Formats: sequence, structure tokens, C-alpha cells
Amino acid sequence: MLKEARRIVVKVGSSLVTNQGKGLDHVALKGWAEQIVRLKQMGKEVVLVSSGAIAEGMQRLNWNTRPTALYELQAAAAVGQMGLAQAYAASFDHHELKTAQILLTHGDLSNRERYLNARSTLMTLLKLEIIPIINENDTVVTDEIRFGDNDTLAALVTNLTEADALVILTDQAGLYTSDPRKNHDAIFLTEVCAADPALLEMAGGVGSSIGSGGMQTKVIAAKRAARSGAHTIIASGHESDVLVRMAKGESIGTRFLATIPVLAARKQWLADYLQVRGTVTLDQGAVNALVTDGKSLLPIGVTQVDGNFERGEAVACLTPEGREVARGLINYNAAETRKIMGKASTHIETILGYVDEAELIHRNNLALL
Repeated sequence: MLKEARRIVVKVGSSLVTNQGKGLDHVALKGWAEQIVRLKQMGKEVVLVSSGAIAEGMQRLNWNTRPTALYELQAAAAVGQMGLAQAYAASFDHHELKTAQILLTHGDLSNRERYLNARSTLMTLLKLEIIPIINENDTVVTDEIRFGDNDTLAALVTNLTEADALVILTDQAGLYTSDPRKNHDAIFLTEVCAADPALLEMAGGVGSSIGSGGMQTKVIAAKRAARSGAHTIIASGHESDVLVRMAKGESIGTRFLATIPVLAARKQWLADYLQVRGTVTLDQGAVNALVTDGKSLLPIGVTQVDGNFERGEAVACLTPEGREVARGLINYNAAETRKIMGKASTHIETILGYVDEAELIHRNNLALL
């Protein structure tokens, strides 16, 4: 599973990056950096979702017990993010690799424009060979900091980056048919279908006292990732060289199989998108480029724009006769699209004063009908 994956999201839990909750374990962080470097040497792109900010903040603030007040948790996260970012930067600097800190909220990923902005940033970082290190922006959340948020966040990032696989590393070996601490007859599961409704019932119980998420949140994350077409592995991060061994094909942990490929899942979602906000009419050359050649839609191929859509919303692509042949997520709003339609992509910056993407709709965000 991991052997074939090109882009991987790796989530490491608090118990794997902290000294029993007392600040960051710098030796452990160096170990994760070394494994990720080896994955990159194997030709893989890696996005890291890491816990540990609140634990590090508590240590820096000399707090012995995790606070319950929201504002105190936010303060600890704000202080701890400094240490977390510095520690990872130092670990990867040793291998001459740069890192970038990305703080996200669920709101960033539910708003289409912010979603696309975050996606563009992450894709650019990967192209530049920079390791994105992602955490939830606990300092600005307005609701309670919930258990398991980074598991959910990792699944959302898997969708955001169109990753092939999600790896959730924890202090548990994987999924059993029931809680092995309570049932000695529990059977370890090496491979399951992520869509199996029985999985949540098997995943009862909480995780360690250090971390914030139990097995249920991890199974939910695996199900969410599968809807994006990505497979998930839940495994123990205490296994030596766990990432490298899995990338070489070794079976470790529980594999949650998605039923459809990443790109097919995205295309199906686009094809079924109900709220089409506008239309763009194409010349025959652009229709051929989309339908026959599988290319992206460029502004030069558009002859007419209808509707009042925003960047990131779904629009329908019409033939010169008015028949819908595709739909996708557009990179410019309606007013901007009208200004650049019929023009070469090299003229976008001159016309608009900036350029977000050379394509009006990228082929990965476009589904043929």
C-alpha cells in the first residue's frame, strides 16, 4: 500500500513526540525527520501532521496538569507552537531540508476559497521540496478543543493534497475486533475495508492519557480519507523505522482500504456537485483539449462567461452548441474570467495584476460528463 503511494500524509500522535507529555522529545523528532528523509529518497512526497504543541507549551509554562479552560489551552498551544516549529526545523536542517509550518482550522477547509488557497500553498511547498508540518490552529478556535482533532485534520489534509495514503501513527498496534485490554480473545485485524460499518463498534475505548484521540477517531479519519480515495494505515509509532519498513512493503498495523482511486473519487465528487454557479462556453479547440486530450481548461479557449461565481466554485463547461461536456472548480471569479477569456495564460498577470494559476480549471479539478 505505502510502497505504491507517491504522496503520503503522516500523522504522529502526542505520545510519539513528547516525553510522557512533559515537553517535546527531541530525539524522537529527529527520528521522524530521518525516516521522512528516507521516504523522500524513495521518491515520495510527505506531509506531516504533528501533535505536541500543547504539551510543549505546558512544559514551557511550567504547568504540570493539562488545563481545562479554553483560553489556557489556547495559550499553551500558542507558546508550544514556537517550540514545535523550532524543533522540527532543526531536525530537518540537519538533512539540509527546509520545513514550513501550516496552522489550519476546520473553517479553513470548509470554505472553498480558503480551501483552494491552502491547497495551492501546500502543492507549492511540495514542488519546492519543502516539508509541510501541519497542526490545528488551536490558538484561534472558537469551540472547544476536541479529542482527536488532529486525526480528523490529517484526513482532511489527505483530501486537500490528493494524497494516495494516510498513515496514523499512535501508541496502539492497530485495530482489534474489540478492546484487547478488556477482551483477551480480541483478534488483531491486518486489513479491512474502510467502508465497513462494523469498524466503529470494534474501535471502542480511548487512547493513552497523553494523547487526545482514541481508536474511534482514527477509524473515522480512515473512513473520511477513503471517501477521497486514499488508503489508511493505523500503526504503532514505537515500531523501529516503521515508515521506511512500510514504504518497502512490510505489513505493519491495520490497513484500511479505499474502494476507489484518489483521482476517480475526486472526479466523481465533481461530477455530482449539485450547486453549479455558472457556465463557461468553449471553442471547439478547447472542447477537444478537454475531451480527447485530457488537458486542463485554459482561458484562451473560453468564448463566453455566464453567472456570478467565486473562485473555487463549480462551473459547467459548454460546447459552442451549448451542451455540457464537463464541470469543475474554477480558479478565478466570474469578473476575472471575463477579463482573461480568450487570452493566453501568459497575459493573466498583465490583465489582472496577479496570477493564481495558469489554468482556468486544472484537469485534476475537472470531470467529464
